[in-house]
Amino acid sequence: MTHPRRPTVAVVFGGASTEHGVSCLTAAGVVAALDAERYDVVGIGITADGAWLRVAAEDVAALVTVDGRLPTVPPGRPQAVLLPAGDQVVLASREGDRLVEEVVVDVAFTLLHGPYGEDGTIQGMFEMLGLRYVGSGVSASAVSMDKERMKQVLSAAGLPVGPWTSFTAARWAADQSLCLEAVATLGFPVFVKPARGGSSIGITRVDEPSGLVPAVETALAHDPKCVVEKGLVEAREIECGVLDGPAGPETSVVAEIVTRTASGFYDFEAKYLPEEEQVDLLVPAVMEEDVVARVREVAVRTFTAVGAEGLGRVDTFVTRDGQVLVNEINTMPGFTEHSMFPMVWSASGLGYPDLVARLVELALARPLGLR
Repeated sequence: MTHPRRPTVAVVFGGASTEHGVSCLTAAGVVAALDAERYDVVGIGITADGAWLRVAAEDVAALVTVDGRLPTVPPGRPQAVLLPAGDQVVLASREGDRLVEEVVVDVAFTLLHGPYGEDGTIQGMFEMLGLRYVGSGVSASAVSMDKERMKQVLSAAGLPVGPWTSFTAARWAADQSLCLEAVATLGFPVFVKPARGGSSIGITRVDEPSGLVPAVETALAHDPKCVVEKGLVEAREIECGVLDGPAGPETSVVAEIVTRTASGFYDFEAKYLPEEEQVDLLVPAVMEEDVVARVREVAVRTFTAVGAEGLGRVDTFVTRDGQVLVNEINTMPGFTEHSMFPMVWSASGLGYPDLVARLVELALARPLGLR
């Protein structure tokens, strides 16, 4: 696609989810990687209470973790307004009853992790505005964000997933013993998760029945639906990146996560506070070629089954006998310098700036409307 001017990319970050700070870190990395000679970049920061603010690109790129505290959307910025203008979409700043500093936006790079950003909600708004955006559409985003729905879709497509159960807060309140009986059939350990959470927030590993009730209460504090998965403790955690390509989805090298955390899994601190040195990210993973091939095949099938677009990171478990089980697909994986998705593509020969540019170009080439 050719453009009479440099495309303007609106980087949308922050958000009202528990992953607000992670989103800010991701946005900083992406903005710094966008080629200023190739793209004009504007920032739209969504505060934790839902306000949309106009943030200069250089201020987005400057967001960092300080003393173990994740950054937030910078306060005191003008209100950001997106509105359709004929066959274009305009970003403006609101000053009282006036809209100023209007700029045409060509594509949104949505870096909102978790609910209200990664779950299809903002994608639906962009669809209604007629604004192209990076990543999966409404349906794929919603299905992939909801671990219960994702597992149902993948199972229906014939993909292998581990044993699991789920229940809502209402069901838990109505018959706690029945929920606990369903969990007990899985065997221990289990991982108790918010159904639509991310970044390992609200997840608890439970090794014996006495730990279930507090773990479920923790998960339900983040989401009114809970998923409980059987812990595959002897399996290897293997991840694979997927990108759309001219001939269909392409896969990266595969990588392995080896954790030494007190929680017993790849938790929030290990992901985003790497100075704790609780995890080894092995890129690429040392595995037999036939197993790598199966992981890549499963990754593509997973990407296709949920209807993903643009990008995805597929997380799998590889058992001792070589079985590949899907854990989940993440349609907007983290882009911080410590994140796995950029690392696996860098190891595959696609560096960070080129990866970001490819995602923008994929979005610019996407047709509007149903596809």
